Amino acid sequence: MQRSAGPLVSVRAVGRLEADGPWIGFGYRAGAPHVVVGAADWLRDEPMDQDLVLALAIAYFAGALAEAPPDLEATQSDLSALVRHVIDAEEDSARRALLGEAMDAIDDGLAGDAVAEKLEAARPDRVEGVDPVELLSMKARQIAVGD
Repeated sequence: MQRSAGPLVSVRAVGRLEADGPWIGFGYRAGAPHVVVGAADWLRDEPMDQDLVLALAIAYFAGALAEAPPDLEATQSDLSALVRHVIDAEEDSARRALLGEAMDAIDDGLAGDAVAEKLEAARPDRVEGVDPVELLSMKARQIAVGD
């Protein structure tokens, strides 16, 4: 598993893919977002791409995951900061505009399903049709076993 320099900081859990299973969320290494998978006695992470960021945000706003550990539970503000990383790195003006609309929806406090729809519209074309929760599930399994 490739690691960026520096400690993992600001770890937040978005939720659990299974009620009693490991949780999935995010943190930062050297300012770069990392997907994080954890349980009571272990924590693993790796850098994440734009689609994983959006999948986490969609799952959060859609309420698609089981409850996160209360002491690590992500907030709307945490997700807003995470999505801003994607906007800052986006070079495509059309996708940047879609991401901006999603950020406006988050900042305006729109209902979770409305925010999730806007985030879904901003996902890269290459993943169209791939369910965000399934993507998170596949990634969590890879990380958990160390692939």
